[in-house]
Amino acid sequence: MAANGLMASSSVLLHVPGNPRLSFSAKTYPMARIGSNGSVRFVGNRTRSLPVVLSMSSTGAVEEASKPISPGSGISIMVNGCSGKMGKAVIKAADSAGVNIVPTSFGSAEEAGKIFNVCGKEILVHGPSEREKVLASVFEKYPDLIVVDYTIPSAVNDNAELYSKVGVPFVMGTTGGDRDKLYKTVEDSKIYAVISPQMGKQVVAFLAAMDIMAEQFPGAFSGYSLKVMESHQSSKLDASGTAKAVISCFQKLGVSYDMDQIEMIRDPQQQIEMVGVPEEHLSGHAFHLYHLTSPDETVSFEFQHNVCGRSIYAEGTVDAVLFLAKKIKSKAEKRIYNMIDVLREGNMR
Repeated sequence: MAANGLMASSSVLLHVPGNPRLSFSAKTYPMARIGSNGSVRFVGNRTRSLPVVLSMSSTGAVEEASKPISPGSGISIMVNGCSGKMGKAVIKAADSAGVNIVPTSFGSAEEAGKIFNVCGKEILVHGPSEREKVLASVFEKYPDLIVVDYTIPSAVNDNAELYSKVGVPFVMGTTGGDRDKLYKTVEDSKIYAVISPQMGKQVVAFLAAMDIMAEQFPGAFSGYSLKVMESHQSSKLDASGTAKAVISCFQKLGVSYDMDQIEMIRDPQQQIEMVGVPEEHLSGHAFHLYHLTSPDETVSFEFQHNVCGRSIYAEGTVDAVLFLAKKIKSKAEKRIYNMIDVLREGNMR
């Protein structure tokens, strides 16, 4: 512990002995420090070693024939909101998993009739006026269809009603809307769905662990004070739902904290200089810091999770699609799932 606050770091070194084809590179990231005055700063650097090159040789037809079948084979997805950054990331991850991408998507009225090229695939976007007819036609052509929804909060309930009316199973990562109405719509229709505002598998696992701790050890942090800082791209105007979920766990653990105390960092300059967000990820990141201090200030705890880019959410979405496809095939009695259910399945890629 430094004289002016608490500072902690961890590192993981990946090493494959005797493998000349696997090389590693290092990248440094700033670490967070809570000063004695309660301010949050990110200082210093930590180094992560990550694989950057993996080359493999092929012996031809024998090796080709022995390749395992892609886990996404036999599944088709329609990604609504394909023009957005999350939609594009999901298409890329799904394509890598061998999932068939339907060349159709729903978007705004302004996007209607436009063709977007994502991962070498041309996807035609349809506007709101023709959605039901188009979806019914696509579902008839692709009976194994699963819709992935990354649209906008205001469209959540209308989209769920459409999917339910046509009978198409879906994975929804879009936040907002009337969530009670959303679940009732899906329950009444008896279709299969994975609904989760947080698709990052590891973040969901962390939230689940926090929830278990709060349930089993209520009041364990009674009297402790809490400071929360979260940084997201400037386009995100509201406070992080993930931060609120973590805070609710701390509240069950005995911490007194109001949600309006969350320190939201949205200024790009502050994000670079104070938070330490890499400049290339200013348009898509999620840096969270939770700092607990005992009443006499002799003990402190710190929880931090930083995400750059959208791949963690896209990969989690594809796992949700594969999970849902299995539930549909097995005619599972339960119809509505979340990412905790996906995690508990234990067979994520």
